[in-house]
Amino acid sequence: MRLFRLNILTSLFYRALYNYPVPINLNYFWNFGVLAGIVLGLQLVTGIFLASHFVADSELAFSSVQHIMRDVNSGWLLRYLHANGASMFFLVVYIHLFRGLYYGSFLYPREILWSSGVVILLIMIITAFLGYVLPWGQMSFWAATVITNLVSAVPVYGKVIVSWLWGGFAVGNPTLNRFFSLHYLLPFVLVALAMMHVVFLHENGSNNPLGISSSTDKVPFTPYFTIKDLFGFYVFLLIFFIFLFFSPNYLGHFDNYIPANPLSTPPHIVPEWYFLPFYGILRSVPDKFFGVFLLIFSIVSLIVLVFLRSILYGSNLLVSSPLFSPLYKFLFWVFFYNSLFLGFIGNKTIVPPFYVLGQIATLLYFLFFYFNVYFSFLETFLKFFSHPPISTGTERSSYYKSVTK
Repeated sequence: MRLFRLNILTSLFYRALYNYPVPINLNYFWNFGVLAGIVLGLQLVTGIFLASHFVADSELAFSSVQHIMRDVNSGWLLRYLHANGASMFFLVVYIHLFRGLYYGSFLYPREILWSSGVVILLIMIITAFLGYVLPWGQMSFWAATVITNLVSAVPVYGKVIVSWLWGGFAVGNPTLNRFFSLHYLLPFVLVALAMMHVVFLHENGSNNPLGISSSTDKVPFTPYFTIKDLFGFYVFLLIFFIFLFFSPNYLGHFDNYIPANPLSTPPHIVPEWYFLPFYGILRSVPDKFFGVFLLIFSIVSLIVLVFLRSILYGSNLLVSSPLFSPLYKFLFWVFFYNSLFLGFIGNKTIVPPFYVLGQIATLLYFLFFYFNVYFSFLETFLKFFSHPPISTGTERSSYYKSVTK
């Protein structure tokens, strides 16, 4: 029986990592899915070791973090690996996300694959926020106070939910205990979701830069792309180690090295850098409920885009690559730089002109998802009249190969 189970595991490993057929023209932007899985494993392992020394008590949490840094053997390394690993995790996932948007990896037949990735991003954001609160420094405490207060904007039950999150009438020891428990649990949920994401990937196969499906132009994953992934991994390690060993606090906030003080509000409350675009959207809206709605909808829109385009086109889209869609390429780069600008706005105080600029950037962010469908329809209309209709898959492939020569 054990031998039978071992054969099944070996067969799954062989099909998933060795003999998995992938398009021959994948570039280095396809490395980031593997890198995301590696960093998730790093976060899980370092988090388990840190949890064995961390004390989830509002009076002792800050001291326990300092104890890890100063007294535990290699504790400083574990803590910096975990803290900077969170930043690297989001960096890798954001590049993975923008690559999917650019090359049309969210289009038919990969809608479920894309949607599962957006759910992973949402769970990542929640997990990272919970972990940001745990050191119980000034910025951690006040970030928890500000963000949890936003839930009060929920109609009818908002204040009840906030009281449940706090475990009392203010952010305190019960809040820290609950956040620690959830922060320890959710990474295992992320692992399960990541495994489902890989299953959905293997069901329909990887997209490619040309966006043309072909069953012939494929090679085994090993050794052709394991070598490419290893090279990408070494480059990633180089960048990671520069932050880890030369500037480990560069991506953090200096106020978090001050113990939490409920009687002293920091002059400027900002989250970690990977939350700044969403924070910029939140602060650009004067109404609390509408701001929270847009904050959530900024992530949900990534799924809405998929279903809008699927309803309009289904499987009739000939090619998903921006190489053949200059209007979409233009929209993508506007969206990309606008997202960076929203991160810049999120790091600024709410004063003119940043407040007005934030509102304009927020509007452009959402227009990308809904104007995208209109421009795609226009582009398809123009292509239909500029080129003869193509009916079969063989004709499509030969036609686009002639176009790209």
